[in-house]
Amino acid sequence: MEFRSVVRFLFACIAVASLHACTGVGPTTNLFRSSSPHEQYGQSLKAAKLDRTALGIDWVAAGERALRDSLTISIPYRESGYFAANKPFAVGYRMSAQRGDRFLVRVETQGQKDAQVFIDVFALDDRNRTTLLTASKADTNVLAWEPRRTQNFLIRIQPELLRSGSYTISITREPALSFPVQGRDSRQISSFFGASRDAGRRRHEGVDIFAPKGTPAVASVDGTITSVSTNSLGGNVVFLSDNERNIRLYYAHLDRWNVSAGQHVSIGDTVGFVGNTGNARTTGPHLHFGIYGFSDGATDPLPFIRLGRGPARQSLLPVSRLGDSVRVSANRTFVRSAPASDARVVGDVPKATSLLIVGGTDAWLRVELPNGQTGYVASNTTETLKRPLRRLTLTSSGNLLDAADSRAGVLKTLATGSPVDILSVFAGFQLVRSADGYTGWLSRLAAP
Repeated sequence: MEFRSVVRFLFACIAVASLHACTGVGPTTNLFRSSSPHEQYGQSLKAAKLDRTALGIDWVAAGERALRDSLTISIPYRESGYFAANKPFAVGYRMSAQRGDRFLVRVETQGQKDAQVFIDVFALDDRNRTTLLTASKADTNVLAWEPRRTQNFLIRIQPELLRSGSYTISITREPALSFPVQGRDSRQISSFFGASRDAGRRRHEGVDIFAPKGTPAVASVDGTITSVSTNSLGGNVVFLSDNERNIRLYYAHLDRWNVSAGQHVSIGDTVGFVGNTGNARTTGPHLHFGIYGFSDGATDPLPFIRLGRGPARQSLLPVSRLGDSVRVSANRTFVRSAPASDARVVGDVPKATSLLIVGGTDAWLRVELPNGQTGYVASNTTETLKRPLRRLTLTSSGNLLDAADSRAGVLKTLATGSPVDILSVFAGFQLVRSADGYTGWLSRLAAP
């Protein structure tokens, strides 16, 4: 059966299986429903028995491999990539995040047909075990997400089967909360969480934001005013509860209030006005802003309100380069876990080694070696295959293979005396182009 017929058959099976796996009526409708669109899609493959096909098996394996062999990035970040219809694809991006951050993950695809891309976010524990936290909605290639604790996370993206195209992923960070002083931002913070107070007898449990007396202090969240009172340290204070995040926001040193207990407020509503009441009478007017958990103590409010770093600015690769093969032009180059010169080295490859561009930026290519290993290499250590390394004549016949593996499929058998151009090398194989235009891998035993 030719590939197009296989594609039509598999899509029909997936459509039928999805109908049975994802719909239903009655009290048990949601009893066995998967926890994410990615898992629902995997169940639809299983229901259609496509999980037993080579493509289905490879799709599941690609998703699992992305969790193990993730790449490390710093936010904000963006890169481009390519996925092919005949080769299941997934990629994992490892990152650190703080409680109080808010991330926007966006995947834009280009291809002859629209492709659904699954975006899943996993928490990583100290042993790198993964726990699914959240996922993009079905048919939506955008995910907004806030971590509930400071730790390492992994974002996996994986397109559905039998789609090909290029994509751009961008990940940006913004504060989870709106800034609590009107007309100000985190650049006006002059005293930070944890600073010593009263000769070291206590620690500062918030941040101080200086502004003229009478400047509106505004609600950073939609929530409920739970307390309006006066105390010796904070002077005129307000507590605002955010039930979504299980935190209370503390506004202190207010000149006067503008709310009452039990009142519901929306982001931007004025809760009071900046002053210097309480123990701040000898300092300039400022808002002391603190955050307390419902079940724990004070937490650093800075990640919740600091300025984001703006959009990702990495220069993207031209679409025409995605999916191309290149070779190492330097004496050797390092394959790294992240697009940075100080990132962990995961491989060391010599000159002329063959690399497949599967994504990256203009400065750092995300590549796949013929053995399946992936990582980043500096773009300036590679070159195209347009000009062959050398030309040779075979002294014995040899099989032209579709992969650098002795068990790979045979594209063509080249006769003794056949001229070939050597394009790149890997392990005991050479990537060659025959006189009639075939490109494939040839064992070095078949060449002088």
